[in-house]
Amino acid sequence: MNLKTYIDKQRGRAASLGRAIGVTPVLVSQWANGRRPIPAERCPAIEKATSGEVTCEELRPDVDWAYLRGANTKAKEATDA
Repeated sequence: MNLKTYIDKQRGRAASLGRAIGVTPVLVSQWANGRRPIPAERCPAIEKATSGEVTCEELRPDVDWAYLRGANTKAKEATDA
């Protein structure tokens, strides 16, 4: 689901999401309405805060998330070894 749909589903979601990721509700609303671009580095936090309802791929389809997720998994495996 896209960020706007997620925010619109329940009153106060922009505020709670903003608190969860450390930004203002106004900024969340601007992202959701397309007035400001969503920084790629914020996408994983949004995905986590929304319990996966809004994915990185939906937020920024221009980023190769499959590659980044694979690189992250490999880095974690290397530190766990």
